[in-house]
Amino acid sequence: MIFSTTKALTLVGLLTSGFAAAVPAPTAAPARSLNKRQSSVDTFISTESPIAYAGVLANIGDDGSKVAGAAAGIVVASPSKSNPDYFYTWTRDAALVFKALVDQFIAGDFDLQDEIEDYIISQAKLQGVSNPSGDLSSGTGLGEPKFYVDLTQFTGAWGRPQRDGPALRATAMIAYAKWLVDNGYTDTARDVVWPVIRNDLSYVTQYWNQTGFDLWEEVQGSSFFTIAVSHRALVEGSTLASQLGQSCSYCDSQAPQILCFLQSFWNSNGNYVVSNINTNNGRTGKDANSILTSIHTFDQAAGCDDSTFQPCSARALANHKAVTDSFRSIYAINSGIAQGSAVAVGRYAEDSYYNGNPWYLCTLAAAEQLYDALYTWTREGSITINSVSLPFFQDIYSSAAVGTYASGTDTFTALLNAVKTYADGYIAKVQQYTPSSGALSEQYSRSDGTPLSAPDLTWSYAAFLTAVSARNGIVPASWGGESANVVPGQCVATSALGTYSSATNTVFPTSQTSAPGGSTTTTTRPTTTTTRTTTTSSSTTTGATCPTSVAVTFNVIATTYFGESVLLAGGVAALGSWAPASAKALSADRYTASNNLWYGTVSLAPGTAVAYKYVRKGSDGAFTWESDPNRSYTVPSCVATASVSDTWR
Repeated sequence: MIFSTTKALTLVGLLTSGFAAAVPAPTAAPARSLNKRQSSVDTFISTESPIAYAGVLANIGDDGSKVAGAAAGIVVASPSKSNPDYFYTWTRDAALVFKALVDQFIAGDFDLQDEIEDYIISQAKLQGVSNPSGDLSSGTGLGEPKFYVDLTQFTGAWGRPQRDGPALRATAMIAYAKWLVDNGYTDTARDVVWPVIRNDLSYVTQYWNQTGFDLWEEVQGSSFFTIAVSHRALVEGSTLASQLGQSCSYCDSQAPQILCFLQSFWNSNGNYVVSNINTNNGRTGKDANSILTSIHTFDQAAGCDDSTFQPCSARALANHKAVTDSFRSIYAINSGIAQGSAVAVGRYAEDSYYNGNPWYLCTLAAAEQLYDALYTWTREGSITINSVSLPFFQDIYSSAAVGTYASGTDTFTALLNAVKTYADGYIAKVQQYTPSSGALSEQYSRSDGTPLSAPDLTWSYAAFLTAVSARNGIVPASWGGESANVVPGQCVATSALGTYSSATNTVFPTSQTSAPGGSTTTTTRPTTTTTRTTTTSSSTTTGATCPTSVAVTFNVIATTYFGESVLLAGGVAALGSWAPASAKALSADRYTASNNLWYGTVSLAPGTAVAYKYVRKGSDGAFTWESDPNRSYTVPSCVATASVSDTWR
């Protein structure tokens, strides 16, 4: 059998470049030195986050401290070269990792730009490497799952093709291309990044309706995960094409049919996703594949949509229960755990790889889906329970009943708290079986929790960061799911030809971003008095021409509760012109128990005098301004970046 080795983060934001500098890459602990500490989940998160971040970066590229020999931009699954040998790069896993890094970059971690550009360059090269799956001229070579870390083909026996990689890679690069467009670098997005994306979109439209191997690299058939991420890629790919003055008619023709086919995986009798169809593997189909699908196609603006299996949808919640319940009775370490309490989660109950154990990333995915759901319910201001989702809710809140519960009601609050406690239980389960060093392997023993299989698995570290980011309410931008969820009345087996060509322009212009920054906070109603000043810093430019805009990062220390967010409002359009509903949302992806930081970066004209305040938005949608007076800041001239540091008052 063929077994997968990496997967990657959706960490929309726990990564911070400061962590990489301050904390050495972790090393594997002795097999039996399990961490038995009973500290709170918050404390565990604050100590594990920098370790996980360092673990991710240690496995990337020519400067990765644990992967000597890897080419620039290459994500290595694990430093392990034997028992098991995971010293390769997978298209799927690298894409998931870099989607997370791009999201972190957009949130203000600008030190990641070189890594992101190295990734795009490396993938442009890999697209042109002929391999056992094929080559670029026909597109077939894009379905090759893995390569050596020096960008050469792997010719050994493997489960090929795997059709999720191109879709996921397109999604990662689309996020970066959109940032380029939004920041005035449309030419770079069109001339350097789009040709790589277009190849992958063309592969998806041509081959989505053909079978391949699933993300665990074991089952040949039609994969729920692959189909869902393919739909997403085409939807956002078409939008980007329009922004670049290009077209992707083949995206538009195929996306609705992919969504139509996606509905075929739902088992309405058992209320769960059959993760692989068009195959006969003797399994129930209950698989963490489906939970991973939900978090990697999460759209903050799509609500609880069933057709795209959004995390808070009735289908996704029922499936969460079905999948996690399938592990309750088969693992010794889950013995005695009550229904409705978190358990260790593996890939699927029938798994036999390394004797079939729980995986860190699967347990973390179970938490992340619930955190995403909490975000949406808070944003939407209500929770709806129907007959499909009722068993999920009854497990964690015995009084749950069919109905819609608005924010501000006792039931809404009780349900939020119950789900939050349940989600935190999965983090606590990871804490229980994490070694004292913080190093994360691929698996932990079903019998006693001992770490097993590949050490320092990139995907495990990334999954931790992703889950924590979701817990903090930090989510990536919408991919358009809200307007792409109408299922056609009839499914048609179809495909469309796109365009394949070598992406030869891989030179990125310099200075297309600003310095790193970060913050999280809240503010108060504006006043007519502006006297408060702040601590500031800036970086000057070295060229003869001064920039026409300055990337100003506002940092604020503000202690918040779950479901609460911090906004930046002010007297300029970029800050909502004092309208809190239009204010700049700040990021909490660096928020820890000891550093309650919210931050955000805004492009402002040099010399502009800005009056501003921080605003809290509660889980009920109410705004609370920080105390008077207004703060003031004058944007410096002839600098590329600047930063402001405040404390909520």
